[in-house]
Amino acid sequence: MASVTNTYARAFAEAILDMRLDPAKTFMEAQALAGLVGQSKELREVWETPSISAEQKRAVLDAIVKREGFSQAVRNFVAVLIDHRRTNFLGPIIKQLELELDRRLGFAEAEITSVRDLSDSEKRTLEAKVEKLTARKVRARYFRDASLLGGAVVRIGSTIYDGSVKGQLERIRETLST
Repeated sequence: MASVTNTYARAFAEAILDMRLDPAKTFMEAQALAGLVGQSKELREVWETPSISAEQKRAVLDAIVKREGFSQAVRNFVAVLIDHRRTNFLGPIIKQLELELDRRLGFAEAEITSVRDLSDSEKRTLEAKVEKLTARKVRARYFRDASLLGGAVVRIGSTIYDGSVKGQLERIRETLST
C-alpha cells in the first residue's frame, strides 16, 4: 500500500506544482473530497464496485465536483484513481500528498507540547526558533500536557527536542545515577 500511496501522492504533488496551482487550496479541496468519500458508505461502494463502469463513477464524481465547486485538477486526479481502481486508497494518498507538498515546499510539521496554552507572541517566537533550528518553514500544531511542569517539547518527524522541566529533571536524575 505504501508504494501505491507514495506513487500517486508524488504524481499529484508534481502536477500541482508544474501547473502552478495553489498547493494549499488544491490540497484542501482534495482533503474535503476524501472526507466526503470517508463519510459516505454509499459513495465508497459505488466507486469500489467493479460492476459499475468507470464512466458511471466519473459521472458521480462530476456531480460532486459541480456541487462542491472543486477544481478541475482535483476532479482529474480522482478520475485517474477511478480509472485505475485505486479509490480505496484516496484517504491515505491525500495524507501522503500533504507530506509530499510540505517536503517540496520546504515545510516541516511540528508538534509542540507545553504545560499551558501559549500566547500568539510565544508561538511566533517558538516557531521562529524551530525554523532557525531546522532551516525549514514550520507548520505547528499545539498540544497541552500538564505533566511537563514547564517548558516545551517539539517533535518534528521522529526528532524530539525536549526543553521541558520534566525532561531536564529526568536528564539530571540519569546523570546523578551514573
